[in-house]
Amino acid sequence: MTNTIAIVGRPNVGKSTLFNRLVGERKAIMDNQSGVTRDRHYGYGDWTGKYFTVIDTGGYVVGSDDVFEEGIRRQVKLAIDEATVVLFLVDLDAGLHPLDEEFAEVLRRYGNKKPIYLVGNKADSAQRVQSVGEFYSLGIGIGDIFTISSQTGSGTGDLLDAVVSHFEQEGVEDPDAGIPRITVVGRPNVGKSSFVNTLLGEERSIVTDIAGTTRDAIDTRYNAFGNEFILVDTAGLRRKARVDEDVEFYSNLRALRAMEASDVCIVMLDATRGIEAQDVAIIGLADRNRKGIVILVNKWDLIENKESNTAKEFEDEIYKRIAPISYPPIVFTSTVTKQRVHKAIETVMEVYANKTKKIPTSQLNEVMLKEIEAHQPPSSKGKMVRIKYVTQLPTHTPVFAFFCNLPQYVKESYTRYLENRLREHFDFTGVPIGIVYRKK
Repeated sequence: MTNTIAIVGRPNVGKSTLFNRLVGERKAIMDNQSGVTRDRHYGYGDWTGKYFTVIDTGGYVVGSDDVFEEGIRRQVKLAIDEATVVLFLVDLDAGLHPLDEEFAEVLRRYGNKKPIYLVGNKADSAQRVQSVGEFYSLGIGIGDIFTISSQTGSGTGDLLDAVVSHFEQEGVEDPDAGIPRITVVGRPNVGKSSFVNTLLGEERSIVTDIAGTTRDAIDTRYNAFGNEFILVDTAGLRRKARVDEDVEFYSNLRALRAMEASDVCIVMLDATRGIEAQDVAIIGLADRNRKGIVILVNKWDLIENKESNTAKEFEDEIYKRIAPISYPPIVFTSTVTKQRVHKAIETVMEVYANKTKKIPTSQLNEVMLKEIEAHQPPSSKGKMVRIKYVTQLPTHTPVFAFFCNLPQYVKESYTRYLENRLREHFDFTGVPIGIVYRKK
């Protein structure tokens, strides 16, 4: 990856605030409690005509009782390995901390392999700026320590001038533009992060048995078996009544925004718990947002005494609960045994192809006018509806316009008939279809 900045340091020094400042939006969750960021988080920014990727990381800690400590350390080291330039952030308000000294030892192992800048954050007063001297004892970083306020932006211009001087090329404004976005959503602890890690073959997201381990929406470029897309891991979605802290509220919000920005949603269920009310709500939300949907029933390996009809009964129960939504395909997977994980991705790409499919107008009319002739719209108030022409509209999801003499008299039951015929002839598995009527 070219032109990449990694922001690293101990917890609560303002890394996510600086990340949001550099990418120009509130992509990372910020909170006064430490340890909010856990996984590597990516965003894009530019300065003086040069584009770059920014990586936000969790706070590097050794010897705490935090169960995520080891996973966060691995994520930080991966970010440093990826980076072109490393920003080691310290807190001028709190002063030099033993964890700063421990982390400086980690960075020394990188020697002269890549430029490292020591950045004193929270320089919101002259007194704090003057306290920067004690950090020189860390003996790390190029030149003088940069003093900034990531909250107000002061000092970040000079820092970026220094950083972009190490970039040999202009970079790409948005490397993800035009690439399909696949978002993994579901309740907490159904295996979303394990699924993403299994696909990528690396620990992209920290995985534990604790619900709520993932907090931000984590984007990763996936390129394998001829498929390329952005895979987004999200925080587990709970009902509003169950959300009882600010961090979890923003996690939910980020997950919902990731869903809104996606092309296809993988809705993951826990096979051991079956389909629950919150699962139904998530599928309904994806449907209302007109997203492609694939339902993954994870932890299928934990279902004992399976028979030939077990999966079919499970499918029937899911379709019964989510009715009238009937178009999402269902795949039974296990991220532990890797059972059907790649089958799931094949299904996702088929759904994306269906979502972006354009049917030629001549073919549409040839097929659908025969179906309409065979089953005419029922009359309403003595009025006969005559449909003469159909075309697909240039929208992000399939929408078909049927031109007729009396659009206001077409009944909902007939709209369902037309949708079923469209699905039967043109295969729109996994995709919501829109039907509108226009005056001929």
